[in-house]
Amino acid sequence: MASLPETTERLDPDPRIDRTLRHSIRDGVYFSAMMGTAENYFSAFAVFLKASTAQIGILASLPPLLASFMQVISAWLGRRLGKRKEIIVGGALLQAASLIPLMLVPVWYPDTALPLVIVFAVVYFIGPNLGSPQWGSMMGELVRENRRGRFFALRTRLSSLANFAALGGAGLLLHLFADAQMTYWGFVTIFSLASALRLASAWHLWQMYDPPGHVAAIETAWYHGLWTMWKASGLLPFTMFFACMQMSVAIASPYFALYMLRDLEFSYLAFMFNTAASVCIQFLTLNRWGRVSDLFGNRLILATTGLIIPIMPALWLLSTNYYYLLVVQAVSGLVWAGFTLSAGNTVYDLTPSERRVTLMAAHNVVAATGTFTGALIGAWLGTYLPREITVSGETFNWLTPLYGVFLISGLARILTVAFFMRRLREVRRVRPMSSTGLIFRITRVAPLSGLIFEVVGAAGRGDNTRDNQNDSKNDHKSDHKSDHKMDSESSGNDDSPVR
Repeated sequence: MASLPETTERLDPDPRIDRTLRHSIRDGVYFSAMMGTAENYFSAFAVFLKASTAQIGILASLPPLLASFMQVISAWLGRRLGKRKEIIVGGALLQAASLIPLMLVPVWYPDTALPLVIVFAVVYFIGPNLGSPQWGSMMGELVRENRRGRFFALRTRLSSLANFAALGGAGLLLHLFADAQMTYWGFVTIFSLASALRLASAWHLWQMYDPPGHVAAIETAWYHGLWTMWKASGLLPFTMFFACMQMSVAIASPYFALYMLRDLEFSYLAFMFNTAASVCIQFLTLNRWGRVSDLFGNRLILATTGLIIPIMPALWLLSTNYYYLLVVQAVSGLVWAGFTLSAGNTVYDLTPSERRVTLMAAHNVVAATGTFTGALIGAWLGTYLPREITVSGETFNWLTPLYGVFLISGLARILTVAFFMRRLREVRRVRPMSSTGLIFRITRVAPLSGLIFEVVGAAGRGDNTRDNQNDSKNDHKSDHKSDHKMDSESSGNDDSPVR
């Protein structure tokens, strides 16, 4: 991971910026490897410590919510210090340090282990939130607007590969330790490795060039004009949409790990493969999502993936077959890769650079609040929903009350998409593209997912078939390696592969 594969072209004509962007890619690789080794196993660690449904929900949602307010602190520090890189690196070091007490509290304080794990999880998320506004400001200057998708394609693709490899390695280690009746020490091992990986990420961040004269700083008395600024930018409708979607998703997303490990009794190895299925598909399709985003805009992606996102939780009810659930995860990874990409790009398109810090901080806090609210709803439902329902004298037994949680999450997603999607507009001038053409472009990489996309896409089949043929020809001419994920130093774990 220490060496970056050479690209066919410079990342920027300026050698200093080109070198900086390569360090940024390496930072993303190590950061993602840390996430694959640690963050993806937080819920599994909580299940191992016998966490309740409510505690799982709090662990997944409260730390990102509290940590999101650090973005305001970051902007305040930016104004006071006049520097960005130091804040970014400081946040990375804090995140690396937080993993040590997080993994040791079950030994130090076994009676209060779970509450303390949640406390140190808050510190873990404070780190990247502290750096997020400054990182976004710096990268916004370093990466040319017309190359943004292409650069983040390479960065995210390599980062996804690192996440996938780390996820698999951590799962294998946990499996081996569990077989030896040493599960806790397996978690200690993978969290220690994650801390070391974040230290390597911090080193590469320190090597980056920070253009002088600019910091991410919230304006004086920023709160007075926030509402007006929010509305004028056009970000407000999208923030409401994104927060409601985050809330709808969070009703179910923290509890898939609980469902697999507790109710289906997956081994850590089986859990790892299920999670990795999503990451693998994201790796295979991210470049195409990015290319579509660059050429045809983000609203098209939001609208197309918005048709499929609501049905994903319901698919978990149809069968407990392990291989079937692998396919569900693969489709989920494909869809969420596109949605997350287009959502991140839309925020950047809607925020003018001089107001970006304030608006992004507000956007992220509202989104984190939505996630927290959804997780609390899911925790309450998972605790109090019955295991059986009687309708017209017929009794239906569920394997777990979480099935009701999944269904309600799907319904909330449908309502969110139905209400907000018509209110969203494309920001940039882009080439026209049909939903069917988008489906064809993306799923040529994944034929099985393409079949499922085609079934859903048939609802909008009024599109001209000629679009598909033209898109196929033009696809070979368009730029390769294109994607975007501006939130490598971002808030929370919105990249959960199970949605």
